[in-house]
Amino acid sequence: MYIPRDAENSLQSLAKGFPVVAVTGPRQSGKSTLVRKVFPQKPYVTLEDLDVRRFAQDDPRGFFASYPDGAILDEVQRVPQLFSYLQKIVDHSKKMGQFILTGSQQFGLSQAISQSLAGRVAFIQLLPFSFPELSRVKLLDSFFHHSLFKGFYPPVYDRDLSPSIWYANYVRTYLERDVRQMIQVRDLSGFQRFIKLCAAHTGQLVNFSTLANDCGITHNTARAWISILEASYIVYLLIPHHENFNKRLIKTPKLYFLDSGLAAHLLGAETADQIMYHPLRGALFESMIVAELLKSCYNNAQKAPLYFWRDRTGNEIDILIEHALKLDPVEIKSGQTINPDYFKMLIKWSGLAGKRAGNAVLIYGGDQHQKRTTARILPWYDAHKAMEHPTF
Repeated sequence: MYIPRDAENSLQSLAKGFPVVAVTGPRQSGKSTLVRKVFPQKPYVTLEDLDVRRFAQDDPRGFFASYPDGAILDEVQRVPQLFSYLQKIVDHSKKMGQFILTGSQQFGLSQAISQSLAGRVAFIQLLPFSFPELSRVKLLDSFFHHSLFKGFYPPVYDRDLSPSIWYANYVRTYLERDVRQMIQVRDLSGFQRFIKLCAAHTGQLVNFSTLANDCGITHNTARAWISILEASYIVYLLIPHHENFNKRLIKTPKLYFLDSGLAAHLLGAETADQIMYHPLRGALFESMIVAELLKSCYNNAQKAPLYFWRDRTGNEIDILIEHALKLDPVEIKSGQTINPDYFKMLIKWSGLAGKRAGNAVLIYGGDQHQKRTTARILPWYDAHKAMEHPTF
């Protein structure tokens, strides 16, 4: 069963204005399924196929001659020499939406495109399913800890497999395949320990020294490995907002896993019920909501205007959403009952920010919508609505 994706309209729109559109995202996020659904008339070519890859490498002119009207090129970063030929083709034909590219390695694909196809290509980042996508087909569980544990990768929803089995194989495939292609990891078990440690630090400030010491690696290696996880859409680094509002700021980014199911698996959770009592429940919930806000932006082909704010005394706002001259503060709480304490930091920060303070939002683990004088309250499954900028 195909589950309609929110990125479909953005993909169609961009293909009308750019000769090339690139869809990037983690492996198994549904990139190939999406582009084949939106462009059914285009030939689909995967560079994962060894014979196809050799053809493209050995005879790029002959390869492109096979697709005079364009094509979908899957995992195109595997043959980087194609990009210079692609530039000449689209410059000559001047057709919009001629080639659709997909790739699961953000940095490699972006670097190759910036060198050869600058100004000719539009990007869409596709993460796993969003809450609205699953809700429309009645696949979003009404209890957040069930959805958090299951995660949002498409195969978890269209295959008769337990999440634990699928994620175990995803990690194994990722370690043995993608990582070896991107960096030389001699100790794969050490890298797996590193990923699990990162999962234990989701929702926290990145501390490269701690990660390095706990894994027995150097500080630079820890930075390199985080970059690889970021390039592969496993983690996301949320940067702090630069305005201090009369306070000394923390300048270190925060680490978030982009899929809560993967993070829960790495932390050893075996059932959804274990999430409710897990010591990292709040951090996992926060990661899930941050990923949802990112999906809302990415599916509309927009850059995510998301930051956090934290001073050196520990005062913190989980998310700041930048809307023009305003900053909307967002607090994320996994509790299912609204607690007056949830609003304290929102009120304090709004006072510090003054005219820059926008509409405060509380996203929590319950199911009530409310509009209070201090904040707009959203249930977890409507987290994407925090990206809207209502006036009230």
